[in-house]
Amino acid sequence: MSEPQYIFEASSKPSLPLHEVPLIRATEQSIEGYGCFVDDPDTFDIEIKQWPAQGWRPIDQGTGDEGGWVEGIFRCDWKGDVLYGENEAVNGEYVLGWSTDPQMAKTEASQTPRNHVLLWHMNYHPDGGQFFYPLENKPFIVPLALPGDNLSPDKVVAFWCDGSRGLYIHPSVWHEGVFPVTDTQRFQDRQGRVHARVSADIGTEFGVYLACPLTTDKIKSL
Repeated sequence: MSEPQYIFEASSKPSLPLHEVPLIRATEQSIEGYGCFVDDPDTFDIEIKQWPAQGWRPIDQGTGDEGGWVEGIFRCDWKGDVLYGENEAVNGEYVLGWSTDPQMAKTEASQTPRNHVLLWHMNYHPDGGQFFYPLENKPFIVPLALPGDNLSPDKVVAFWCDGSRGLYIHPSVWHEGVFPVTDTQRFQDRQGRVHARVSADIGTEFGVYLACPLTTDKIKSL
């Protein structure tokens, strides 16, 4: 399986059918198992997972989990129909998705309503958790799926966050950053320093894009 390329022209991706992801309001109950809220990022500790044993001999106690964490600004910017992300913590730049057919997506002023973001990729980090804390009090969505390599589109749920609190994601939970409802948004990001990443190219593997709603009229009740 080839390594994903994260910076590209949207038009290099094919037109594909859409799988609409359920949009659920983030509450203490609804995000249980995926993560939890962050009220004070300065005092919040993320989980760091111990390096896995390679055979029957165990990792020595107190070792294999000493990498710690890194921190920086995670910035999201809509440029026309295309959503870009930049993660200072791990020096990453990404095309996160688009709001229309990628064959029609423009980086100039959008000509279509931005009702959803079409997601081509998801990943998880087995080495540690990650949180996103909004630096502006603006709503955002986070698509997540519970751990397990047998990912499928029907396992993905998008959580609507009102911007008053941050969101922490447990290790090995599938995600793809955070999606602003407005044109741009910045988040304080903290995650494991090892930054192991397991990826799934949704379009290539499943022949669809994940359509994550960006409007509150799509919120479903649990």
